[in-house]
Amino acid sequence: MYTIDNKSYPCCTSVTMKFIGGKWKAVILHHLIDGARRYNELRKSIPTITERTLSLQLKQLEEDGIVDRKVFTEKPPLVVEYELTGFGRTLLPVLEAITKWGEEAPVISKKIIRN
Repeated sequence: MYTIDNKSYPCCTSVTMKFIGGKWKAVILHHLIDGARRYNELRKSIPTITERTLSLQLKQLEEDGIVDRKVFTEKPPLVVEYELTGFGRTLLPVLEAITKWGEEAPVISKKIIRN
């Protein structure tokens, strides 16, 4: 049994999914693998996510210590960048495995059509 923020998780897999589970978290993290990205860059690179969902997921990833948010206010316009923290970088092997599986799955499954 594991506990995070006073919530119990039955196994290590559920702990991992707490941090990267759901439809968008792993996708967002995948786009941060190569380094910091501005909010608008993330928004454009994930066209099917709504602004509200992206904002909420980034906030949750930041609260979980996976993503760091930096605000640059030296000159207008305001620039906000997101990047993986050291803790977030520990997820790289998991994200790379998810990516690899996603690349190979269309070859194996007739259900998946790559456009």
